[in-house]
Amino acid sequence: MASVAVIGGTGMNQWPGLVVQKQLLVETPYGAPSAPLLLGKVYGIQAIFLARHGEGHRIPPHGINYRANMWALKQAGVSAVVAIAAVGAIAPWLPPGAVAVPTDVIDYTYGREHTYSDGEHAELKHVEFTEPYSERVRRELLHGALEARVDIAESGVMGVTQGPRLESTAEIKRLKRDGCDMVGMTGMPEASLARELGLDYAGLAVSVNWAAGLGSGDIHGEIHQSIEAGMAKVRAILERALPALRARDEVMDS
Repeated sequence: MASVAVIGGTGMNQWPGLVVQKQLLVETPYGAPSAPLLLGKVYGIQAIFLARHGEGHRIPPHGINYRANMWALKQAGVSAVVAIAAVGAIAPWLPPGAVAVPTDVIDYTYGREHTYSDGEHAELKHVEFTEPYSERVRRELLHGALEARVDIAESGVMGVTQGPRLESTAEIKRLKRDGCDMVGMTGMPEASLARELGLDYAGLAVSVNWAAGLGSGDIHGEIHQSIEAGMAKVRAILERALPALRARDEVMDS
């Protein structure tokens, strides 16, 4: 079984190059995941792909069953997760088309089922979240970017908003004051649920537009222009990073 999984979002609802061997229909105590887990071969290894927004990109950020998604990956034997997310750029060093590996997160979402410690399915558990992302996975992603000769931002704070609407100019000013470098809609509670389950989780954030009030053009037009260039960089990084993650897991299991 694959120990490495990729969660794809906007711009990567499918994984080009993945030769699907099996669709895993996983039942969880929290309902169904967004889509069947696709087990397949890519870059010479077995990996699992999960379309975060479902087949056909139909589930909005606030409607995603994050608990079922992460539980399904854990149940399928996954130990390392790379989450792909399209983000709006707040920091000037993250122009559209650039890629970052976030180091921290601020959660602005509300009403999402954000924990397994709900008093019904699991006992109370206060997980440590000082560093939200797995340093092991981050390190392999950065090394993969180096090998692929892809310029990458090695850090950054991700602000996660509710969606599906984009933010107002005033909201982006607030996020900037709070220390956010980028803004997305799906990074939480994904990261904290992964931590509760003991999954090594990190992200690749693809800048697809300047956040509200920071650019000069049409935001949706900017997204369409930059998303494929950013996702091409993501695929190049994954091609180098995932085999290294898989090899590391095999060593740890031996």
